[in-house]
Amino acid sequence: QLPLYCNFSFMQKKIEMAGNHLCSVVYGSLPPETRTKQATMFNDEASDLNVLVASDAIGMGLNLNISRIIFSTLKKFDGICTRELTVPEIKQIAGRAGRYGSKFPVGEVTCLDAEDLPLLHSSLKSPSPIIERAGLFPTFDLLSVYSRLHGTDFLHPILERFLDKAKLSPDYFIADCEDMLKVAAIVDELPLALHDKYVFCQSPVDVRDDISTQGLTQFAENYAKKGTVRLKEIFTPGTLRVPTTHNQLQELESVHKVLELYVWLSYRFDDSFPDRELAASQKSICSMLIEEYLERSGWQQQGQRRVLRTPRKLRREYDALQLYDTSLQMPYI
Repeated sequence: QLPLYCNFSFMQKKIEMAGNHLCSVVYGSLPPETRTKQATMFNDEASDLNVLVASDAIGMGLNLNISRIIFSTLKKFDGICTRELTVPEIKQIAGRAGRYGSKFPVGEVTCLDAEDLPLLHSSLKSPSPIIERAGLFPTFDLLSVYSRLHGTDFLHPILERFLDKAKLSPDYFIADCEDMLKVAAIVDELPLALHDKYVFCQSPVDVRDDISTQGLTQFAENYAKKGTVRLKEIFTPGTLRVPTTHNQLQELESVHKVLELYVWLSYRFDDSFPDRELAASQKSICSMLIEEYLERSGWQQQGQRRVLRTPRKLRREYDALQLYDTSLQMPYI
């Protein structure tokens, strides 16, 4: 299984090497700001970026002016295995072409591989499945009652027992708590109150990302030991650079997730995570450097730089953010 960005980079370069199109890129692990920026440049009629190379991330949360969707494949790797896209997934992605109120009220959909066309056609003709059940997630109040009944403040066993014993009507189901259980196992090792553990379990940590998980663990440990978590105890601001390889890009995306996690926690533990502005500024730098990598990996190689900021302007913005705290030097974990 190739790293996700390798596939996008290959497709982007293949399209641009033909000489007629320039590409924006959108995929799930990009920071939200970067995805929005890429979509904005694609939508801009004055931009030369008239092709969007994207994953199924375009299916939600982005306003796009698309006249034609071309599926490169009707399969995806879902984190466990490679499978065919479901009917709702195909219709959600295909529906981005030709949307009411957009520049293209009527759209077209096709596939690169003719062998995929029967599945595409059948999916578009199929009725969307009716949603018959709604998912529920255990609230803190419910788990707190369960904790008192069982005489323990270890969140992982409480949550496991709750999930095992919960009885619901046929109209509902318990939402997937797998990620929450993984975080609960981490925070149960620390001297934290049950509510604090629950908040950490609700945080936007990516448990499939080692750096993101390491960041959460360090945040929770420092909070348990000191009550205050300073960003400079975990990061060394001042050293981030534009990635030059796919691995460095993935690392930078992970750093962005950790900074985003710090900002999220700062709104829940206001006094205990006091470096919100610094974390936000470092997060912005990550986004800019990722954008610069996307620029360099694609159409910069053709000498066309009319749409994005020039490296000099990017550097000025980067340096201005670095001045936020000149006594620090910048994050890698």
